[in-house]
Amino acid sequence: MPIITVRIDEDMKRMMDKLRHINWSEVIRNAISKRIEEEMRRKIDRRRLLWASTITDTLRRRGVGWSSVEEIRRWRESR
Repeated sequence: MPIITVRIDEDMKRMMDKLRHINWSEVIRNAISKRIEEEMRRKIDRRRLLWASTITDTLRRRGVGWSSVEEIRRWRESR
């Protein structure tokens, strides 16, 4: 298993030493794993957002030969 080094300040190290029952390596592994999952979700969400934006831009284009104002007037007059 690869080894990484993490630097912390002295105060944090003292507090960690007081809590010797905690497996700090496991805590750090879990935090890294959680962060990786969050970043992967964001990556997927960015792709979906770009896709949705493209569709929205396509739908936003004006329809040729169609006027929303005329359509509303037609519906109002038919009442």
